[in-house]
Amino acid sequence: MTQSERFLDLKGLEVDYMTLDGPFRAVKGVDLHINRGEVLGLAGESGCGKSTIAYALMRLHRPPAFISGGTITIDGEDVLSFDEEKLAQWRWSKVSLVFQSAMNALNPVLTIFEQFRDVYHRHTGEDTAAARVRAEELMDLVGIDPARLDDYPHQLSGGMRQRVVLANALILEPQMIIMDEPTTALDVVVQREILQEIAGLQKKFGFSILFITHDLALMSQFADRIAIMLQGEIVEVNSAHEILHNPQHDYTKQLWDAMPSFDDAKGVA
Repeated sequence: MTQSERFLDLKGLEVDYMTLDGPFRAVKGVDLHINRGEVLGLAGESGCGKSTIAYALMRLHRPPAFISGGTITIDGEDVLSFDEEKLAQWRWSKVSLVFQSAMNALNPVLTIFEQFRDVYHRHTGEDTAAARVRAEELMDLVGIDPARLDDYPHQLSGGMRQRVVLANALILEPQMIIMDEPTTALDVVVQREILQEIAGLQKKFGFSILFITHDLALMSQFADRIAIMLQGEIVEVNSAHEILHNPQHDYTKQLWDAMPSFDDAKGVA
């Protein structure tokens, strides 16, 4: 693997949260990379630091959280050196984020179109007509009738809202999308539909994905490689096939053992 094939490179990333007793280190010297066009899964229990890494990559942390060490290099650029103006231009055009809860990610008092328009106008300066054309293209791309652009978030189902958030993340055709628990609170049928949607879009556009979830079984169907996180540290990184069939770390094995199974050998009928 040559350096030029890497899109994202983390070296020694540390993120702290300031408390009354001093800083608490939530991410502890993480080294991780994502190749161009690759889907990297990041798995671990709730509270282990997965979302903290996602927010660090986008420079979205606010006090009491702060990046205390390490480097973040994306497409050859030092993200930690960006000023606010550079960050505002870089976010969504280079890397976008699909937040954990689609309902919370969408503004309840704005129509779906208004939320597309705000992002599109901020980054391109294009007028409302151009934003409408782009929004209709994206709604069609994720399988939603463009007429629903004039609806409010509460008028859409959970699966439709998640597709809207995904479409919004694609509006500027970024080179990487961070997906933080993108199928949380959706039933298994809709989860599968959303994953198939994401896989098709990733194949079509070739962007890299950081896919974050605690559901290792779900991730193994989708990711090229998987990183396992425990208490702020990466304890194992390998291909999805190896993580599935030949896990090396005890915690990875415990995650698999915690997954529901219909295997009689596990005593489940």
